[in-house]
Amino acid sequence: MTPDSTTPPPAAFDREVTSPDAPADVVPDAAPPAPLLSLRDGLPPLTETPPGLVDACRALAAASGPVAIDAERASGYRYSSRAYLIQLRREGAGTFLVDPIGFDSLDPLQEALAGTEWILHAATQDLACLAEVGLVPSALFDTELAGRLLGYPRVGLATLVETLLGYSMKKEHSAADWSTRPLPGPWLEYAALDVEVLVELRDVLAAELVAAGKDEWARQEFDALRSFTPATRSEPWRRTSGLHRVRGRRLLGAVRELWETRDELAQERDVSPGRIIGDNAIVAAAMAMPTTRSELLSTRGFHGRGAQRYSDRWLEALERASTMPEDELPVRAPRTDGPPTPRAWAERDPVAAERLTLARDAVTTLSDELGVPAENLVSPDTVRRVMWTPPAPEAAAVADRLTSYGARAWQVELVTPLLVDAIAAAGPADQPEDLSVDGPTDLPADQPEG
Repeated sequence: MTPDSTTPPPAAFDREVTSPDAPADVVPDAAPPAPLLSLRDGLPPLTETPPGLVDACRALAAASGPVAIDAERASGYRYSSRAYLIQLRREGAGTFLVDPIGFDSLDPLQEALAGTEWILHAATQDLACLAEVGLVPSALFDTELAGRLLGYPRVGLATLVETLLGYSMKKEHSAADWSTRPLPGPWLEYAALDVEVLVELRDVLAAELVAAGKDEWARQEFDALRSFTPATRSEPWRRTSGLHRVRGRRLLGAVRELWETRDELAQERDVSPGRIIGDNAIVAAAMAMPTTRSELLSTRGFHGRGAQRYSDRWLEALERASTMPEDELPVRAPRTDGPPTPRAWAERDPVAAERLTLARDAVTTLSDELGVPAENLVSPDTVRRVMWTPPAPEAAAVADRLTSYGARAWQVELVTPLLVDAIAAAGPADQPEDLSVDGPTDLPADQPEG
């Protein structure tokens, strides 16, 4: 579970603040700190044997209501994004902590959960690793996404639990290496707490969605999440932090060769790439192009076991880049199927730039009126694509275009009139051809390693 970085530290609740004008012996009333969430049923044993899994599946299948589910990965420690712990809780069954590493198959668990609604927080973080072990929901409720649709400014799990249920949550093990075995007891308690009140949180949010008339929007969003797959890039090395400092195709080739070498090593060892060498080392070596081990190890960032142990591999990568034929070297900005960056629109197509401004302003206004973040009303990339090569300013044409880019029915209904007006007000497009529909170009990249 991703930590809720926006939640104030506990010290903020403990500090007493007095007015400089108040008498020394008078302290203004302050809201008491929220009670710390604890496990109602105690810490459950770790399910790590076939008999234990059979018992867990039997209990979960016999219980009723939706199932709260979460997964812990070893982000920042391991190359893979696999789940190293799966937490489940269902009314009438209690909480189960399943170690997926100990099983060849979790098919019995998938069968036990068949037909149930899964409750997840920030579902896109966990769906892929759950699917990797054969766990796929038939229905789901995402508490983070529900909070966004309801206009909550902070939608981390800890914040929503405190705001809506009145409990504070522990966060001290949020960055732990969950591939550690055996898993320490305090870590298991922390993990169990992530699903302790998810059912209650879901019920409160569901009622608020109904009251706000947004329950159908949420249903469509949750249905769309079931087919979510993480975005991939054809050239992931271009996410290297600091790449903008590299000039020239050959130096770009050096970055690519070093990045791909690091990625191979990380995959072989199942460690996070940044734990071998950082992005800063890759960029520095590409710009310096050292040819000897001593020169390499004196390059900024090339220190530690990963730099020294694989020095021959790094030098080989640099050698490949230095001798590579010109036509095999990467270019600075690869062609994409999407529109150019918005800052270039005014020069390349002033009419398109005006359309985009009108559309963005209209979406922002509607976002404020509905209390829904603009990016949840419609993908910013979708708006750019439609405004760069717009259809006719007719509702049916714009609605078809939005649908082709993956907008849900509720989004199409709300946003279509805004985009029609923007297209009509700015005038017709200069480009005669449309872009191919090949997916968005601005999907969020993972945090660069290093």
